[in-house]
Amino acid sequence: MNISISTLRRAYLNNVITPRALVTSILNRCDGYLDHNIWIYRLSNTELEPYLKILEESSHADLPLYGIPFAIKDNIDLQDIPTTAGCPDYEYIPSESAFVVQELINAGAIPIGKTNMDQFATGLVGVRSPEPWGPCRNAFNKDYISGGSSSGSAVAVSLGLVSFSLGTDTAGSGRVPAALNNIVGLKPSKGLLSMQGVVPACRSLDCVSIFALTATDANDIFNIAASYDEQDQYARKCVFKNNHRHFGKVEHNFVFGVPKDEQLEFFGNISAKNLFQASIEKLEKAGGTKKEIDFSCFLDAARLLYAGPWVAERYAAIEDVINNNPQALLPVINTIIGGGRDKTASDAFKAEYKMQAFRKQARLVLSAIDFLVTPTVGTTYTIDAIEKDPVTLNSNLGYYTNYMNLLDCCGIAIPCGLLDNGLPFGITLSHLAQSDRKLLSYANKFQQDFLLAVGASNLPFSEVVDDHTMLPTLESDERVSLAVCGAHLEGLPLNWQLVERGAYLKSKTTTSKHYRFFALAGGPPYRPGLVRDDENGREIEVEVWSISASELGSFVAAIPAPLGIGKVELHNGNWLSGFICEGYAISTAEDISQYGGWRKYIQNK
Repeated sequence: MNISISTLRRAYLNNVITPRALVTSILNRCDGYLDHNIWIYRLSNTELEPYLKILEESSHADLPLYGIPFAIKDNIDLQDIPTTAGCPDYEYIPSESAFVVQELINAGAIPIGKTNMDQFATGLVGVRSPEPWGPCRNAFNKDYISGGSSSGSAVAVSLGLVSFSLGTDTAGSGRVPAALNNIVGLKPSKGLLSMQGVVPACRSLDCVSIFALTATDANDIFNIAASYDEQDQYARKCVFKNNHRHFGKVEHNFVFGVPKDEQLEFFGNISAKNLFQASIEKLEKAGGTKKEIDFSCFLDAARLLYAGPWVAERYAAIEDVINNNPQALLPVINTIIGGGRDKTASDAFKAEYKMQAFRKQARLVLSAIDFLVTPTVGTTYTIDAIEKDPVTLNSNLGYYTNYMNLLDCCGIAIPCGLLDNGLPFGITLSHLAQSDRKLLSYANKFQQDFLLAVGASNLPFSEVVDDHTMLPTLESDERVSLAVCGAHLEGLPLNWQLVERGAYLKSKTTTSKHYRFFALAGGPPYRPGLVRDDENGREIEVEVWSISASELGSFVAAIPAPLGIGKVELHNGNWLSGFICEGYAISTAEDISQYGGWRKYIQNK
């Protein structure tokens, strides 16, 4: 059943269906998938009635999510509906909905129910759910895992029971289930979606995540869900413009990073390796340039998540339960979280020092690319295999996911086709925090360019999108392109001033043939001056860096005279903000225009 957001909007606009009729159909269809163990709690007709009445008294033109059904992972509160976090003895009835849930309901979305999950969001497998629910089963093949911990949320979207769903993601729980069920999984930057009303796993790392069939749908939900919450102590504001349906800028030529071959791991799954290579070739066909990167700092960070003291944060989250009612926990959960009991404060500080070094290394790697591409998972497993080796195989599933929140990155998992066994495979695009819009845009481009089917019904992509998604993506004001020509070039002495502000290199190019270049007096650091000269100029090498608009002010304020930021014409005729020099300074400066750039000058100096 195709109930993508775009499809439902058209249906409501054309009076093809009503929210009430849709909900009745969904509830009937849910009964056909009971053996998938998707739900912990489904709302009854009586419980759904208030939501339907509000819609019947409203205009869909006033509500951006009018009549859009969604599912909620059962560690996220829905008013007057039980929250269990996958543990029957932990159950409580919240008096109000989680902040993010209420934002979606206010926009017209209809909650269908609370979904199955790995207990206390500890696991990437989807089988760590006790009776009366049991393991959530893959949407394609019930013998295989669905991925966790947000298992039911992903399967519900894949099977067409809801248009989108909420999960959580601490170490991959919003991406692994997406990959294993052929849907999109957005793990936003930490703090952009409120965690108020969410049972914590690792409070300092947790994110609410979004599952949908397409990047377009995920973007629409993100626009509403990423609302700043003053009551969330970890909340932070988006640095980019939050306009409905606006993506970030997609460049025609982009650079994407891929781990070195020896750092890729598919755990013996040759079919997954082949599909990953095919996905890389698709990105190159779409205009991308592949750049091999050293993935070691990401892997080292990932190992610390469970081997280090962060497991103590999971212990702190459920300390009362594990100490006073340990039999309420599954044995594997008790073992994993119980391992945090003896971690010390000094362990935490030592690990944090290591992690800070990894963050610095990761920032340098990511600053040189538009985004990083990895498999979302290297392979998949049967439920039987996981039950025989629950820890090692779960760890394998986190190979490409465990580092992301520790390094303060965001990511989006997208479908990339089916393995030889008929199960889905996907890749993840990731970058530094606050790159959400940009990643959504590239994911959207990938889906538009290659039209791969989505969901368990293998719905053709063209059938789950509206016409607007085939238009060029729109640029928001989240980032500014800045042309640099001297000491701020990649690897040179002042480049750190860009990198520490989250800037990244977009391209290397030249100015138009209307500039002269001078080595200014003073230093170190030694600096050049770029001056426009329409009669005696020539092309000068520059780099174009992308910097957040919110960081640009402090960067410009630190630039000493006679330099400043003005408009620079590139060889293709585009004008960008960039470094320029006041004319008075060149009277005592050396004309170095013949070198065509700062690097060649300092190499020959």
